Amino acid sequence: MIYGVTTGFGEFANVRIPHDKIEQLQTNLIISHAAGAGDPLPPEVVRAMMILRINALAKGFSGIRPETVEFIVKFFNAGLIPVVPSQGSVGSSGDLVQLAHLVLSFMGKGKTIDNGKLTIENSKTVLKRHNLQPLTLTAKEGLALINGTQMMTSFAALIIHESLQLMKLADISCALSVEALKGTDTAFDERIHKLRPYKGQLASAANLRNLMNHSEIRESHRHNDDRVQDAYSLRCAPQVHGASRDALEYVASKVEIEINSANDNPLIFPNEKQHLEGGNFHGQPMALAMDFAAIALSELANISERRTERMVNGALSRLPRFLTTNGGLNSGLMIAQYTAASLVSENKVLSHPASVDSIPTSANQEDHNSMGSIAAQKCWKVLKNVQTVIAIELMTAAQAIDFHSPLKCGKGTNAAYQTIRRSIPHLNEDRILHDDIQKALGLVNDGSVLKSVEKKIGKLH
Repeated sequence: MIYGVTTGFGEFANVRIPHDKIEQLQTNLIISHAAGAGDPLPPEVVRAMMILRINALAKGFSGIRPETVEFIVKFFNAGLIPVVPSQGSVGSSGDLVQLAHLVLSFMGKGKTIDNGKLTIENSKTVLKRHNLQPLTLTAKEGLALINGTQMMTSFAALIIHESLQLMKLADISCALSVEALKGTDTAFDERIHKLRPYKGQLASAANLRNLMNHSEIRESHRHNDDRVQDAYSLRCAPQVHGASRDALEYVASKVEIEINSANDNPLIFPNEKQHLEGGNFHGQPMALAMDFAAIALSELANISERRTERMVNGALSRLPRFLTTNGGLNSGLMIAQYTAASLVSENKVLSHPASVDSIPTSANQEDHNSMGSIAAQKCWKVLKNVQTVIAIELMTAAQAIDFHSPLKCGKGTNAAYQTIRRSIPHLNEDRILHDDIQKALGLVNDGSVLKSVEKKIGKLH
């Protein structure tokens, strides 16, 4: 007797399935488990799900035919994207609901987007157009295709990829803000950080020193400045950014393991001619990792927003209030800080761990669930919010730096400043800030700011 091959699923594991019903069992599994709700997943997440499922199946421990895996490869290469609802996974027994919807499209029964088109079509029609025969499942194949963590792990992989770039951008935006506020680089001195040698802290401090190197603004107030030290959001940036860096590096190491694992059940060991029932589908490693990532990312936004607030607050910045020369008639960047504050507060709610919750399913046979799917989707929202908060800081710092003209900032910070100014002009009088924020966000997301900086001063840590 083999679970999911000659038995039912979950609480029905004690029900034997006759040999002539084995293929119907697999088809019924996909149809019955395609019970999702909510908006469709982002296309890039669905494509990542296919890649990760191919990788897991290709390891050869899932009991699936090579031609079934080859079908998924052809489907992917044709640019087809299954329409997969975002809600319904509890993160154990894998992301069953979302993977079932994925497989529905392979079978010609679901909905699919064809090659980047905006229209959603019946999968059967799309498969026919691409000369693909709908997938027919044999023994265990339905279970092998949906028993895994591919949705939460797809989110995790994309989040980490973008986060590793965002950590550098956080250092860039901070360095620009330090310049704008005429802060000191003393707090970034390597001697300080070697006495508390966290890897992330050392890297962030090195980035800040490198970015501000040769700054005319910094040199203009090195002597005879009545301030002894800066506020925490400037002075402690290496410690805060560094802690988030270390946390995200930890998360990256867990994601790397997960994306290269066989995580379904049962697993087949052909050399030993054995099948073993286990729990590699359980999403707890990704659930904890995604909760940790959300907290780490949220902190980058928390401290960024505080720097933005200092720049627009005339009582703290020694600059024109809200960075406008005709305040009252103009509101300047007043409401840009509101937006940053709103996103930061939203992140505080989203950073409550999903993994501390569990609710039983399948008549208590599955009595502990990870909620990793919820952790991952929350973290995705946090990431998008943080990218916007960093974009607002970059935009605000550029406006503030204009008031120090003709003094120039450091080699690295000046490269970032010039990139921003090529897309967003100085704010002389009020205009629609949403447009400026979107332009700044585009510079964050397309890598323009980071590329310009690294081209000028070399790779950041």
